[in-house]
Amino acid sequence: MRSVSYSRFGKASEVLEMVERDLPQPGPGQVRVRMVLSPIHNHDLMTVKGVYGIKPELPSVPGTEAVGVVDALGEGVENLKVGQRVMGGANATWSEYYLANAASSIAVPDSIDDATASQLISMPLSAKMILADLKVSRGEWIIQNAANGAVGKLLNHFAGEAGVNVINLVRRDAGVAEMAALGIGNVISTSAEDWRDKVASIAKDAPIVRGLDSIGGDGPEALLSVMAPRSEVVSFGNLSGQKIALSSNAILFKQAVLRGFWGAQNNFPREVVGQMIGELVQSAAKGTLKLEVDGIYGIDQARDAAKASDEPGRKGKVAIKG
Repeated sequence: MRSVSYSRFGKASEVLEMVERDLPQPGPGQVRVRMVLSPIHNHDLMTVKGVYGIKPELPSVPGTEAVGVVDALGEGVENLKVGQRVMGGANATWSEYYLANAASSIAVPDSIDDATASQLISMPLSAKMILADLKVSRGEWIIQNAANGAVGKLLNHFAGEAGVNVINLVRRDAGVAEMAALGIGNVISTSAEDWRDKVASIAKDAPIVRGLDSIGGDGPEALLSVMAPRSEVVSFGNLSGQKIALSSNAILFKQAVLRGFWGAQNNFPREVVGQMIGELVQSAAKGTLKLEVDGIYGIDQARDAAKASDEPGRKGKVAIKG
C-alpha cells in the first residue's frame, strides 16, 4: 500500500515522500481503516520538522486524524463492524490504510460529510478544552492572536454559545475581511499602528481577563499590553518559531500569569472529554458545526499539500485523500 513517509526531520514540503509499505494487521482492540480523508494540522507539520512535543522514531508516517471505512477487525472488537465509516485520532493516517483503537474510533452519522468528519476531533476538541480551561464566565472578555486559524475560528463558535466575548487579532488586513465573511466580528489587524486603540474601543471599559497566544515570540507581550491587571495568557502554539520574548514589566507590573496548554496532556477527566466529543458529534450531525476542506491532495502529492497548508488566507484545512 502507499503511504506518506519521512526519514529525516525537516520542512514537510522538502522531506515528505511516497513509499510502499506492507498492509498493517490489526491487533487486539484495533481496527484497520481504509483512509478516505486526513487533514494536515499544524502539529503534524511540527512533528515532521522535529519540533513538536512528541518526536517519533524514523522513518515515520505522519497524520494524526482521519475519516475512513473499517476494513478489518482485530481480536475482541465488538463496537464496530467492517464497512462502517469511522473518524477520530490515530497515528500514521497519511496512508491508504491505518490502524486505530476501536474504543476511540467514532462511528460517523450519515448526516456528517467527510470533510467535517475528518477533522471533527482534534481542533474542535482543543478549542472546547481551551475555553473550559480559561475559566471565563458569560459576559467576560478574552483576546486571541492568530484568530483566523482553525482553533481561533472554532473558539469564536464555542465562546458565542457560552456568551463569552472574544477580540480577534490577525496579522493581515485581508484577515479581517476573511473573518467577516465567516460571520466573525471583533477582528483587528495588528498591522495597523493603532490596533491597541481599536481593542480598547471594542472592549470599552470591560477588563480583558484572558489571552490565547498561538504565535510565540512577542505574541504574549502584545496581548498583555491590552489586558487587565492580574490577567492570564495561555500559550497554545508557536507559529513564529521564535522563543517567547517577554519583558519583566509585562509580568511584574500587571502581576500577570503566562502558562501553557497542550491538548495531548490535558487535565480534564475522561468522562468530561467524552462529553465534549459527544457534543461535537451532535453539533456536526445537526449541521450547526461544519468544517471546510480547502484543497485535497493525493498521497503522491504530500509535499505540495504541505506547501499549500502554509499558504495564508485558506478557507479550511488542506487534506490528504486515500
